[in-house]
Amino acid sequence: VMVWLRRTTHYLFIVVVAVNSTLLTINAGDYIFYTDWAWTSFVVFSISQSTMLVVGAIYYMLFTGVPGTATYYATIMTIYTWVAKGAWFALGYPYDFVVTPVWIPSAMLLDLTYWATRRNKHAAIIIGGTLVGLSLPIFNMINLLLVRDPLEMAFKYPRPTLPPYMTPIEPQVGKFYNSPVALGSGAGAVLSVPIAALGAKLNTWTYRWMAA
Repeated sequence: VMVWLRRTTHYLFIVVVAVNSTLLTINAGDYIFYTDWAWTSFVVFSISQSTMLVVGAIYYMLFTGVPGTATYYATIMTIYTWVAKGAWFALGYPYDFVVTPVWIPSAMLLDLTYWATRRNKHAAIIIGGTLVGLSLPIFNMINLLLVRDPLEMAFKYPRPTLPPYMTPIEPQVGKFYNSPVALGSGAGAVLSVPIAALGAKLNTWTYRWMAA
């Protein structure tokens, strides 16, 4: 049994991270991509999503050594989240109640970096991690702008588990800063690099455990 577990550790890890990414989207992103708390939370959401994407994607990509697997991993996350949306739909909420983040283009940039640098792990960590952090808030803001009147959705379909003090409020856009995309991209680019390095290190640790 232990031999089998060691050989399948990578695949088990990938499934666990992909499932957790879905839960993070539903909970950290709340139900409409943080639109009830507007841009302050959009920055937090952008950082959490970019770091979560890069740690799993680079782990999976370095495990296979094949450019393209990061995009495959992001596709798994996307499919899982779309399936999870169905659970809310079954409870009577509209299907766009949970907005699925756009992970795939950022994962494609990570794959392209790995491919263009001839499978250089350190370039994937530094350049790829930076590109993921920079690009994900941009793609997600475009995604957010396509949602049908998100603030109205927040008032019309309040989440049943929200306490009274979390009732959706009118967003104060520009109160603290003017560009949530720029702030999310800047912070995401900085934080995604060490998290990508962690994903690469997890890959090394797992190999050592399997060889033990």
